Amino acid sequence: MDIKLELVAVPVTDVDRAKAFYEKLGFNADHDVAVSEDIRFVQLTPPGSACSIAIGKGLTRMTPGALDNMQVVVTDIGEAYEDLRGRGVEVTEIQDLPRG
Repeated sequence: MDIKLELVAVPVTDVDRAKAFYEKLGFNADHDVAVSEDIRFVQLTPPGSACSIAIGKGLTRMTPGALDNMQVVVTDIGEAYEDLRGRGVEVTEIQDLPRG
């Protein structure tokens, strides 16, 4: 039996600002639906990923900023670094850490 992780809720304070940030990173906005005045669901997927994130209003009880250490994997860190810089994303220098 396969078990696939497909959606992770990311608590945010400002949905529109967070959506714009992830789109700037290259994530695709798959859905943006206001179900009611209290519920808004935004699904964003990184290019090439089978797992998406969900941001919005009324989706989780987690405090914004509570999700820590979300990681993405790229095939070429140098290329990813330059791509982000080209998109105007503020990035730190690449660090080679012992844990990978």
